[in-house]
Amino acid sequence: MQTTPLTETHRALGAKLVDFAGFEMPLTYSGLKEEHAAVRNGVGMFDVSHMGEFIVRGPGARDLVQYVTSNDVDRLAEGQAQYSCLPRPAGGIVDDLLVYRLPANPAMGAGDGHPSYLLVVNAGNIRKDWDWISAHNRFGAEMIDISSTTALLAVQGPKATDVLQKLTTQKLADIPYYHFVRGDFAGLDNVILSATGYTGAGGFELYFDAKDAEAVWNAIMAAGQDAGILPCGLGARDTLRLEKGFCLYGNDINDETTPLEAGLGWITKLAAGDFLGRDHLLAQKEAGLARRLVGFTVDGRRAPRQGHPLTDEDGNVIGEVTSGTHSPTLDLPIGLGYVKSGFHQPGTRIQIDLGRKFAEATVVKIPFL
Repeated sequence: MQTTPLTETHRALGAKLVDFAGFEMPLTYSGLKEEHAAVRNGVGMFDVSHMGEFIVRGPGARDLVQYVTSNDVDRLAEGQAQYSCLPRPAGGIVDDLLVYRLPANPAMGAGDGHPSYLLVVNAGNIRKDWDWISAHNRFGAEMIDISSTTALLAVQGPKATDVLQKLTTQKLADIPYYHFVRGDFAGLDNVILSATGYTGAGGFELYFDAKDAEAVWNAIMAAGQDAGILPCGLGARDTLRLEKGFCLYGNDINDETTPLEAGLGWITKLAAGDFLGRDHLLAQKEAGLARRLVGFTVDGRRAPRQGHPLTDEDGNVIGEVTSGTHSPTLDLPIGLGYVKSGFHQPGTRIQIDLGRKFAEATVVKIPFL
């Protein structure tokens, strides 16, 4: 398994380490419920240095990123980020990602008069995404894979801004959602402080040189001591994102799902010009969606799991669960899954085939909270 610059730190903290996307990653430290509550109500920190980062720069950078992603990069000003995906020509999703428009700075490959971008991709798809984007680079853009030399920490929760402000002169409260600055942090220069995250609890994601990972981690933990900061693992990251209805690649979206089916029409700018898969998505929109991703709550206490069939009230299969968990905040089982159109309206009663019995469920509007 691959490691992050903080693997030994996690081990020293007593984290339960598991294999995730080929990386040895912390699943929990003190416990999933405690870590989840810390992020929802206070502040928690995740090591997400396993994620991939690519710089795309040069004269062809804008054209390449616009062609391979579904969102409209022309809407990005310097210092802004957007959620997007890499669509396939037949409508599937290679990966979902963040696209950052970098400010001019020669140290980060920007400043030659052309837009430069940072693409942040899922750990399990780093090679796949690199090969996909490279194969479509007919624009002459320069691509640099900085994944192995970049550390990424997600400091999340309503107290995250106050904790991080102790370590920087940047005015973090003035940074809008999905915007970022690059500046000083914990004695370092050139740190990206991004008002993003995948928990729905607010906070920041910090990008910096991997060699400084342990020092930055320790500085944040010390700064957050009075706020009750906790190190958090993948378990809490999953329950937090699911409560907000955020898609997870490999579960809710994959090479066979389209962004329209997944409710990601808001990152699919069909009017922005040509991009990979646009014709297929236009045709799908015109014809109408055959299935849709929905959220649902479950009667009883048993949480649904990926792959469980979803049925109508007569037991006819109408779809499949893609993600499920017991929501720590709501104290009830929740899930995401695809259902045939017509069963996607909030309030629709469905069933989950658990094998030996069925669980009753109700389609609800997401986010769950």
